[in-house]
Amino acid sequence: MVVTVMEKSIIVNNIAKKYKLYSNTKERILDLITPKDYGEDFYALTDVSFEAEKGDIIGFIGINGSGKSTLSNIIAGIVPETSGTVTVNGQAALIAVSAGLKADLSGRDNIELKLLMLGFNKEEIKELEPEIIEFSELGKFIDQPVKSYSSGMKSRLGFAISVSVDPDILIIDEALSVGDKAFAEKSLEKMKEFKQRGKTMIFVSHSIGQMKAFCEKILWLEFGRVKEFGTVEEVIPKYEKFLKVYKKMSKKEKDQYREDALKNKQRY
Repeated sequence: MVVTVMEKSIIVNNIAKKYKLYSNTKERILDLITPKDYGEDFYALTDVSFEAEKGDIIGFIGINGSGKSTLSNIIAGIVPETSGTVTVNGQAALIAVSAGLKADLSGRDNIELKLLMLGFNKEEIKELEPEIIEFSELGKFIDQPVKSYSSGMKSRLGFAISVSVDPDILIIDEALSVGDKAFAEKSLEKMKEFKQRGKTMIFVSHSIGQMKAFCEKILWLEFGRVKEFGTVEEVIPKYEKFLKVYKKMSKKEKDQYREDALKNKQRY
C-alpha cells in the first residue's frame, strides 16, 4: 500500500496577535517610559491554528474586524505574531492595496525596488520590468508617483509585481475588490494559471461568489478566532446563514453576539 503524504506549505499553530489600545498620546508615552502598564490589551487574533497543503486554495472569510488581514500579514511575514508559531515553506507574496509600495516613488521605481529587495539582479529586473508594466495596464502613469494613484491603480501595480516574481504562496487581500471588472477578471485568470501549477493561495474577500468559484477550503474567522475550517461546501452555507441573521441585528444585539461568541456560546 502506497501512502501519499501531502506537503505542507503553511502551518499556523496557536498564534495570537496582541495590540495595545491607548485613549490618548500621553498614555502611549507613559507605557513606553514607565514600569506601570498603560493602555488596554486588544487581541486581533487568539489561538488560531490551520494548515495548508501545497496547492491548496483557501478563502479567509468573516465580518469586518475578524482578523483576516492581520492573519494574512503574519503569514506574509509583514507583522510578527505575539505568540504561537507560523511555518511558511516557500516564498510568500502579499497582494493588498498599496501593500509594500512607497508613495513618493514612481510605479517604475517601486517595481525596481521591490525586485531588488527580493534578490533579483539588474539584468533580471530589466527583463521583468516590461512584463510587469504591461500586465499592470498603467501606461504613462508608471512614471508618476504612487501617491497620485487611485486604490485600483495601486492594486494593479501590486498584483502585477507579485505574480511576475512567481511566488510559491500567493496571498490576495481584497486586491480584486477595487478597480475595474476587466482587470479583476484578468487577475482571476492569472490565479487560475497559478492554481494549475500547484501554487498555494490565500484569498481574502467579501465576495461569496468569488469564494465559491475559486476556493477549495474556507477558514472562517470570527472576532480573531477560528469559527470553522473546512471545504467550501461545508463552510460557506453556514456563513451565509449566519450573515442573514447578523445583518438584521441591532448594534446592541451585535455587541451581545460578540460577547457571547468570545465566550464560545454562539452556535449557528
